[in-house]
Amino acid sequence: MKIGTGLPNQIRDVRPDAVPAWARASEEAGFSSLGSLGRIAYPGVMDTVALAAAAGATREIGLISTLLLAPVWPPVLLAKEVAGIDAVSGGRLTLGLGLGGRADDFVVDGLGPRGTGKRLDQDIETYRRVWRGEVPPGCENPAVPGGTREVPMLFGGMAQASFDRVARVGRGYIGPAAAPERVGTLFDRARTVWQTAGREGAPCLVALAYYVLGDEDRGRANVHDYYRPAGPGGARAKAAEVNGGAHAVRATVKAYEELGVDELILIPTVDDLDEVARLADAVL
Repeated sequence: MKIGTGLPNQIRDVRPDAVPAWARASEEAGFSSLGSLGRIAYPGVMDTVALAAAAGATREIGLISTLLLAPVWPPVLLAKEVAGIDAVSGGRLTLGLGLGGRADDFVVDGLGPRGTGKRLDQDIETYRRVWRGEVPPGCENPAVPGGTREVPMLFGGMAQASFDRVARVGRGYIGPAAAPERVGTLFDRARTVWQTAGREGAPCLVALAYYVLGDEDRGRANVHDYYRPAGPGGARAKAAEVNGGAHAVRATVKAYEELGVDELILIPTVDDLDEVARLADAVL
């Protein structure tokens, strides 16, 4: 199992220059990938910006959005953004997509929080047409340079439609940031729909987990703040799931290895750059 680390792009009032520094340190430490969290109505750094910054600051480490809120974007615009990030990185991007569950993230007129699943299914086809170089409606030119590749897509979510997307057009599935015992059945569902669809090989399975190795109280407080829209109980539950300390992180790594996932992205809860070295010492 590969081990990656998230970027601290959605920690409240993150220092934006911490993002490229974090990316460089993570690559030097030997992590497999850099993940990003997607949210608009929060005082962090946009995930597309964070991924572009990471692409420019590194040379080899993988890039993965975990998860980008696809329906908040006009699809042609997002397809072009994603293609650009992937190209400047040298083809290192994997696009993890989700629907989004917070109404205030939907800030574009005409793209509200209703009907997001149907919209995503339509948008996926738009992305693929754009990446193939087809001219978008109303445009005179293709939106991307010739030679643009189809960026591999992973899907998150627990509804059956999410797994159907994995089976139909996905490279795999991203589980929610939760305790391993709560998400094992979701990975099993991804494997089942893949096999039922007659896809060759196996789906790429990516797990997510929050961690803090320094200031545990601050890390949990940051996660609680991020999940406030889930209500007091939901926010407390997410804060309690943060893996605090090296022992807890190692136990989570072992549990996900036993579930047979391909990669675990450990998401930081503070923007202290020393967390990268602490995590590498604990798990690499």
